[in-house]
Amino acid sequence: MADDLLKDFNPFDIFDAEAARLDRHFSGLDDAGWLRPSRCEGWSVRDVLAHLAGEELYNHACLDGTVEDLMDQLSDAGIGGYNDFNEWCVRERRALPVHEVLAEWRTKNGETRERMRERGRHAMLDTMAGPYPVGLQAFHYDSEYATHADDVGAPVGEDEADDRILWRVAVGRFVLAEQDAKVQVDQTADEIFAAVDGVTANLPYPEFVEATVGRSPASHDLDPRIASALRCLA
Repeated sequence: MADDLLKDFNPFDIFDAEAARLDRHFSGLDDAGWLRPSRCEGWSVRDVLAHLAGEELYNHACLDGTVEDLMDQLSDAGIGGYNDFNEWCVRERRALPVHEVLAEWRTKNGETRERMRERGRHAMLDTMAGPYPVGLQAFHYDSEYATHADDVGAPVGEDEADDRILWRVAVGRFVLAEQDAKVQVDQTADEIFAAVDGVTANLPYPEFVEATVGRSPASHDLDPRIASALRCLA
């Protein structure tokens, strides 16, 4: 079963670790560092922080069971869809001092992580897609935080890199199975074999992870059909 891919990983510990990585990185930035472009097209490092702070509105709505109310409020304000919400979160914070945005994110995300851990892995959570297990939602957040940490250049120590890649491969494989993606994915000791529409590719783990989150570099020679089929977390 797809869930077996994740059984050896603790989603809450990972969430704490990736939030701490981002916090350390953000806390050490100077003015120039905040203004550097991130890997998110059109967003600076500061914009990524604003996005993370703003999406806590949704995370808390999931925990409070008020997602439908939030969607109605956003719709009434002319904010429709995931991308519109993300851009709105960033726009709303561009005029604020960055230390205020950092404090907002740090506090609200800390509450999210604490409340999710208290609920436990198998409790259910309100989401846009309907009730969903807390642990699985945490894994989605884990992937997002790791992706954005890479987007802004947050360092990853050599002592944690291998384990980090392994859980990210597992999450990518799980989500592909969860979405019933029309791509064959087989894991070997050090790479992923992917096949779709008669096209195949052997991807080292890091390249597979980048494909699942839509961060494969433009220079990569991955067939577009495989790239599209593997993108499941962004």
